[in-house]
Amino acid sequence: MVPARRFDRRALIRRSEGLLLPSILVITWEAVVRAGLVSAHQLPPPTELMTTLVELAGNGMLVEHIAISSLRVLIGFLIGAGLAIAVGATVGLSRRAEALLDPTFQALRAIPSLAWVPLLLLWLGIDEAPKIVLIAIGAFFPVYLNFVAGIQNVDRKLVEVGGIYGLTGWRLIARIFLPAALPNLFTGLRTGLSLSWMFLVAAELIAASRGLGYLLTDGRETGRADLVIVAIIVLALLGKTSDSLLRWLEDRLLDWRDVVDSRSS
Repeated sequence: MVPARRFDRRALIRRSEGLLLPSILVITWEAVVRAGLVSAHQLPPPTELMTTLVELAGNGMLVEHIAISSLRVLIGFLIGAGLAIAVGATVGLSRRAEALLDPTFQALRAIPSLAWVPLLLLWLGIDEAPKIVLIAIGAFFPVYLNFVAGIQNVDRKLVEVGGIYGLTGWRLIARIFLPAALPNLFTGLRTGLSLSWMFLVAAELIAASRGLGYLLTDGRETGRADLVIVAIIVLALLGKTSDSLLRWLEDRLLDWRDVVDSRSS
């Protein structure tokens, strides 16, 4: 029991170390603005941002913006990641599918996110559809690329061992290829989720009346830097929280891995 308590204490200390740098930045930020070195109108101090945050939370606007943006990201991410897993599995397991599909996807991947916006607005209007599609595009390519790489980099010896035990077809895929590709898949999912939040902002900055991207636009048009910075901070917190959830899920599903943990030092 004693070693377990010691481990928990060390883990708590290690996690709290991540708050050290943000705390130093916040204190320095407040001091610099209060000293008059930077205009409070252009860079409001953290205490003023807290006031704005409480005001937005109190009238319900912040909760509404967060709920709308989070729902858009969730739907777009699930669609994009789901399609990427299906297409990635097909391309990774079939050389013919790779020859037919991969060059096109590699070309589409190079298109900047903002280049899709005018086309999606022309095709789908200004409702929810173009925003969801843009987020799905952002989530698709990282998941696709990492999943394909994970499948194609499966150790040949594992496949040979599976053949020795009579694994063929779908059984070989389920018992060998999928578990071996899962670490790459989760890397793609985490990257895709991060890009989903970025593509969300691109969508909401141009055509939205609600959401955190709209809050950024509203702050810019009204000259309120506090609104802009609060929206940025909330986006950062939401992105970090969603990434942490995916990482927790990865740790639980892939706890069978026997890998070196450099964090133990």
